[in-house]
Amino acid sequence: MEHLNDHIEKHYGRGKILDSILNALIKSGKDLSRLKPADLAAVDEFHIRGRQATVELASLADLVEGSRVLDVGCGLGGSARYLAAKYRCRVTGIDLTQEYVDIANSLTDLVGLSEQADFLQGNALNLPFEESSFDLVWTEHVQMNIADKHQFYGEIARVLRSGGQFLFHDIFGGKKGAFHYPVPWAEDESINFLISHDELKEFLIESDFKIDDWMDKSRESLDWFVETKKKLQESGPPPLGFHLLIGDNAAEKFENQIKNLRENKFVVLQASVKKKF
Repeated sequence: MEHLNDHIEKHYGRGKILDSILNALIKSGKDLSRLKPADLAAVDEFHIRGRQATVELASLADLVEGSRVLDVGCGLGGSARYLAAKYRCRVTGIDLTQEYVDIANSLTDLVGLSEQADFLQGNALNLPFEESSFDLVWTEHVQMNIADKHQFYGEIARVLRSGGQFLFHDIFGGKKGAFHYPVPWAEDESINFLISHDELKEFLIESDFKIDDWMDKSRESLDWFVETKKKLQESGPPPLGFHLLIGDNAAEKFENQIKNLRENKFVVLQASVKKKF
């Protein structure tokens, strides 16, 4: 397990990511002393369809001021900051990659949200929180790298209060057959653990969740990739973008996302489920 975790952290942690982001912000004409959360959305919403997907998922949230939220696999903290600013809730983010956690805390301080959001390094399979600690758990593009789905969803259920809400926007397996690598979450099959949506439902039921909303966003995701590719071909990558996180083979990963979606090798789902007990 430790070897797998090290492999995953090495895949995401690249070194000097924060410096790259700050330099890109300056090149984009941003004043670092007056940053707002929306200024970071081009890079810190590190998932398909970016901020748009986060806003859609958040529209399903049962949040009030002061709600306790956990963002599992928080990455650079973009979604957590959005929730904290929009709903005035208290958000804790946890991620396996220490570099991401350090960046998340730094960016949160820069936009003045440190009192509402904080981030720590940890393992989604062993969440460092008491039972029933949160009103809502949130994940976006996380479980693809986690082999033990039973433990993953079980831990989320454990830290949710009775009747608490679990929102996710994630990638799941589609048609069987050769998968196009590399992709943003895996250079090869060694850390790619996709399950089908039917298997997902089984894990959720086992963890005492009931489904409220279930939406397939694969078509919208493909359209987003195609449109984004067109813009990149016309004007090149902007100073601030996902390419700062994906690495030197970003273009290849982007193209493989389009191929995999067109061939139904994976699907993109958004859902809201609630803990029964």
